[in-house]
Amino acid sequence: MKYTKISNTDIKVSKICLGTMTFGEQNTESEAHEQLDYAVEKGVNFMDTAEMYSVPGRKETQGDSERILGTWLKNKNREDFVVASKITGPNPGLSYIREPQPYTKKLILETVENNLQRLQTEYIDVYQLHWPDRNANFFGKLNYKHNAEEKWEDKIAELIEAMDALVKAGKIRHYGLSNETPWGTMRHLQESNANKITRAKSIQNPYSILNRAYEVGMAEVSMRENIGLLAYSPLGFGVLSGKYFNGQMPEKSRLKLFPNYSRYSNEQAMFLAEKYNQLAKNNGLSLVELSLAFIEAQPFVTSTIIGATTMEQLKQNIATINVDLTPELLLEIDEIHKLQPYPAP
Repeated sequence: MKYTKISNTDIKVSKICLGTMTFGEQNTESEAHEQLDYAVEKGVNFMDTAEMYSVPGRKETQGDSERILGTWLKNKNREDFVVASKITGPNPGLSYIREPQPYTKKLILETVENNLQRLQTEYIDVYQLHWPDRNANFFGKLNYKHNAEEKWEDKIAELIEAMDALVKAGKIRHYGLSNETPWGTMRHLQESNANKITRAKSIQNPYSILNRAYEVGMAEVSMRENIGLLAYSPLGFGVLSGKYFNGQMPEKSRLKLFPNYSRYSNEQAMFLAEKYNQLAKNNGLSLVELSLAFIEAQPFVTSTIIGATTMEQLKQNIATINVDLTPELLLEIDEIHKLQPYPAP
């Protein structure tokens, strides 16, 4: 395993992070614990979860991923692991968690107690705002359209005060952002600097060879402000595993079970995936190896969040940490990228 540190901290994390959003939906508790045991055996020390998981979000499984991770953690030396979790942002479809509302200091302080209880831990290493509470580009939205009627009020300073209070109370070590934009990230950093309080240390956004939107504005922010990316959906909901090529739709696969998750399987994305697959074959690699090694090669990436529903997938994903792409191969990836720069933002 390769390791790095979360930006501006002394927290050492594996360059591969185990995502848990399938725990409680596509994976049972015993299957999830088997994944965790294997990942740790291979050197993974970093796990990511959220209060809204399992995914897709349902009232019946809300919080199960944290609970399952918690039952595994309680029998371990907590200090050996780095755990990231999140507070859910406003969304009408998630009213079973709470009615849609902006983030507030009160809401953050209350919600983290539930996260901690489910995780059976006294602290969370990185606590993240799952998505912005304002109109912005996230979850597949690429072209920002301003809404003059939007009621959003900028209370970012208040949110950071809440995170700062949690750090001082020992309930979180640091806070991070998720699905954020360059503007939102810089506003957070601006308020932290102005008030000399805790600072966002990471940002969890989608990033893959099918979705390189992060490179347009956020990569520069990451490098110049030292706020590393925790890259999620690195295999585009499994599209970059190759299992959906030639019209295949494997039983129990994510797209078979949840066909609305089509963000990475449109015609343009599949066209590019086929191109990358051929490139991988020409260089003696699998598409999974090419896809994950590409992310690992980026200097703004702190860790890649992988998710698996089978042990075979998990083993394959973790093994890619030993794959290094040559500068020439990275340039060939860029050439394919130019054919369709944003097939699946």
